[in-house]
Amino acid sequence: MPTSKIAGIGCYIPENKVTNEDLKQYMETTDEWIQERTGIRERHYAHRTKETTTTMAVEASKIAIERAGITALDIDFIVFATLSPDYYFPGCGVLVQRALQMKEIGALDIRNQCSGFVYALSVADQFIKTGMYKNILVIGSEKHSFGLDFSTRGRNVSVLFGDGAGAVVLQATEKEGQGIISTHLHSDGQSAELLAMYNPGTHANHWVKEPVADYTDAAIGEMFMSEQMIDKAQNFPFMDGPAVFKKAIVKFPEVIMEALTKNRLTTADITILIPHQANLRISQFVQQKLALRNDQVFNNIQHYGNTTAASIPIALCEAWQQGKIKEGDLVCMAAFGSGFTWASALVRW
Repeated sequence: MPTSKIAGIGCYIPENKVTNEDLKQYMETTDEWIQERTGIRERHYAHRTKETTTTMAVEASKIAIERAGITALDIDFIVFATLSPDYYFPGCGVLVQRALQMKEIGALDIRNQCSGFVYALSVADQFIKTGMYKNILVIGSEKHSFGLDFSTRGRNVSVLFGDGAGAVVLQATEKEGQGIISTHLHSDGQSAELLAMYNPGTHANHWVKEPVADYTDAAIGEMFMSEQMIDKAQNFPFMDGPAVFKKAIVKFPEVIMEALTKNRLTTADITILIPHQANLRISQFVQQKLALRNDQVFNNIQHYGNTTAASIPIALCEAWQQGKIKEGDLVCMAAFGSGFTWASALVRW
């Protein structure tokens, strides 16, 4: 059976750089406060009207496709991971297919937030292994900046996130020992509301409160966005930071060790760990927990913030461009996020 190799990789970062100092114009915060809690110094925001989750994905995809030595017409399937699609529906996958003038191929959208790219990689891997597809475009792209609360009230969430996109082309390989070795996916919805966007549109959230029992005019009125909901910031993402942190520092190392144990490997075998860039403190905790050297862990959250589904492919691309990933290296990717979901993937480059 063939394995799946990453044949090409690309990323796109918007030009607009927003530093911690810049955020002081909108909220009560300091560079020291943000760096101490997150490690973030700056992030990039897409142009408000000219750039979207899809347009950034297209730019990253063009680079990945070129580096794979193929054309857009050679792609036979798309897997697109994002929590910030251009439209509630249709998904971004078909928009990429249109923008790159591809054949009438299948396009699948993945909604697993921070774990989205690893989930997408796992799905694509299965299609390659079965021989169903030969060239799969796997994308992680996010435009968070349009939906954040840039006030002191929302600073605990808003200072974390940035925009960007990353993409890889997955191909089959018969080369022994190369490609995706294994992927490991998990979820636990018991604490889903601790990191969520309750009201993505104009409807109220019925998982948080009791659903309306009838459809009288008054009841129907409760189902739509009210001034009170806006006043309480219920139209913005919510995160219980300490609770998410406590869960992440358990599941992150756990899912990494699951991948290593499955394949009879140890942390010493890891050439480089590409963690989801959620918080530098989480990455540092995981590094310490697993006794990894500094050169075994790649972090770039300092420059881009948390780009959720895009963070791993952006970091993977940068690590490769910097010569930190070479043929034969063992690369581990791991993520934890909303859902809760968490995942890992081991790849022999």
